[in-house]
Amino acid sequence: MDQKKIYTTQLEIPEGINFEVVNNKVNIKASKGILERTFVNPRVKITKEGNLILFNTKEGIKFSQKDKMTMNSYKAHIKNMFFGVTKGYTAKVKICSGHFPMNVSLDGNNVSIKNFLGEKVPRKAPIMDGVKVQVQGDIILITGLDKERVGQTAATIEQTTRITNRDRRIFQDGCYIILKPGDEDE
Repeated sequence: MDQKKIYTTQLEIPEGINFEVVNNKVNIKASKGILERTFVNPRVKITKEGNLILFNTKEGIKFSQKDKMTMNSYKAHIKNMFFGVTKGYTAKVKICSGHFPMNVSLDGNNVSIKNFLGEKVPRKAPIMDGVKVQVQGDIILITGLDKERVGQTAATIEQTTRITNRDRRIFQDGCYIILKPGDEDE
């Protein structure tokens, strides 16, 4: 009879982090705040034993290489969450205006970009939940606990000022990411 091969991998929980898992819903709490995320995969089970997080294939399912890739992706996401709740993530976006002076400001839950290439109607980029945005001169500073939300907010601001139907070598106006979340800035 064919015996099912079960794959298991583990991740150690760092000091000062409170980790809970219920039905593959992960709650991580530390000094900076709380992050929650649900990992949905019918083949992978996440459990906590002592100071370790265990990733297993479920009972009665034959292990495949795709399961291993999924578990390693989950490990990477949880490591990013550990870093986020202890230190936080930062992204920087530079405001470049050569032809027309742009005015960038916060407008509620949006970043408002006025006078982009002389346009009369301001362009707006939404700010995701749990992300703080500050405009400091010609730098937009984006901070938060979730790496994906910080990065998506920075990318949305950059895409809002995308130039079409013009020569990008001449019209270099826009907002450009100069520091991605997770990169070292010092």
